[in-house]
Amino acid sequence: MIRENEQQILDALHKDLAKPKFEAVLSELDIVFNEVYYAIANLKTWMQQEYVGKNMATRLDDCFVRREPLGVVLIIGAWNYPVQLLLIPLVGAIAAGNCVIIKPSEISGATANLMAELIPKYLSQDCYTVVQGGAEETKALLQNRFDHIFYTGSQRVARCILQAASVHLTPVTLELGGKCPCFIYGRVNITAAARRLAWSKFFNSGQSCVAPDYVLCSPATRDALLPALRQIMKDFYSTEPQNCPDLARIVTPQHWTHVMELLGRSNGKVVMGGEGNQEDKYIAPTVVVDVAEDDALMQEEIFGPILPILTVESLEEGIDFINRKEKPLALYVFSDESSVVNTVLNKTSSGGFCSNDGILHMTLPSLPFGGVGASGWGSYHGRWGFETFSHRRGCMLVTFMLFITNKKKTHLISMQCSTPTKHCPKV
Repeated sequence: MIRENEQQILDALHKDLAKPKFEAVLSELDIVFNEVYYAIANLKTWMQQEYVGKNMATRLDDCFVRREPLGVVLIIGAWNYPVQLLLIPLVGAIAAGNCVIIKPSEISGATANLMAELIPKYLSQDCYTVVQGGAEETKALLQNRFDHIFYTGSQRVARCILQAASVHLTPVTLELGGKCPCFIYGRVNITAAARRLAWSKFFNSGQSCVAPDYVLCSPATRDALLPALRQIMKDFYSTEPQNCPDLARIVTPQHWTHVMELLGRSNGKVVMGGEGNQEDKYIAPTVVVDVAEDDALMQEEIFGPILPILTVESLEEGIDFINRKEKPLALYVFSDESSVVNTVLNKTSSGGFCSNDGILHMTLPSLPFGGVGASGWGSYHGRWGFETFSHRRGCMLVTFMLFITNKKKTHLISMQCSTPTKHCPKV
């Protein structure tokens, strides 16, 4: 489907988000290809019965875990990656043998319309159905009984979905977000760190649930980081970012207004960017310093191309800062010191963790992708998606072995009996 309709998909993504071709191919097409190929290569192994350890009482029995489809599942996609976040969970659901109701986001309307047109051409409509619509249609959809609901989006909508799912006690996987920290500490290659930080932050114009939401570093590191970021921003987006074809746009004028209002309420100092154009849904890649913990930019996920930089005096202070917040979907550490990386890894909790780069951990299908706490419930990608959409059925196949019990111990009789006789007493 994707191979045969690649240009149509790229055109729809550009219409919705002005996604540059490189970003669209990397984050919407290739990542789905990898997921499909990985599932095909490994599905036979995933489906095999998993035999488990036994005790003396069950040593002659077959004891195993069998993966079975859950039934009918609902997948609700998101607008920021409207192909990837719809099709990757669909791969896991299909691999596990489920029927699926597929609900693309109406906010990325061009891509949603295209998915609704293409999916029925390639998948049986008896098993896979696309439902379009907005909030009211989604509410009506959630009144039905499903065997599992998979949702990607905001915490606000997730609460509504949980409330609806509770009526039927339907299990739910939530892929949410939050404020993903980027902690730069100790010895570090500033130029490389700045390049990877800028790429992962401003990719898709900051509209990624795993984008670095803010930076923590020492004052000295900040002073070295800023000129490096300034040069890299010119390299990436030229001196006129609005005219650069490699910068995506904010999805709607309403989202543009919300992000610009966050910036307007900030007491920090804008040192790069800050410009915007509502008609074009453009916000310049922006860096803000002198940001306090209680600043407006630190109260919610920014979900736009604005990067606040906060300073800490020590490794412990940075870790304490991270741990005061909700557990993030991803946590990034930039340091050439393995002791720094391992200390942050051991003393924090997050859905995913990546050192010396950003967002790339989610592209590897052999790693689980998902949140923890407020950033999400459950995980998927690769085998983890197969497991999410499977029921692990514990099975014990018992033979007709008889036990004679006396006051002290149980004896296993190694004779199989089909009916009780005088030689084979009924027990």
